[in-house]
Amino acid sequence: MDALEAGESYAVTRDGRVIGHLVPEQGPRTFVSRSLFADLFSAPGPDLELFRRHTRDHLSDDVIDPYERS
Repeated sequence: MDALEAGESYAVTRDGRVIGHLVPEQGPRTFVSRSLFADLFSAPGPDLELFRRHTRDHLSDDVIDPYERS
């Protein structure tokens, strides 16, 4: 365990087959609570009024049949 703590890595074998690895920790881990994570990485909700306005401005009620012959 002292060598592992000093940075050595080891392959764990059974009958000559590698079944796992012992590796030292890569560095200190920082605990982040679920609520802090949500606060940091949450996106704002959609602006529904803006969506409705864009929809109204760019779409029409006219139905065009692409197969209708002129």
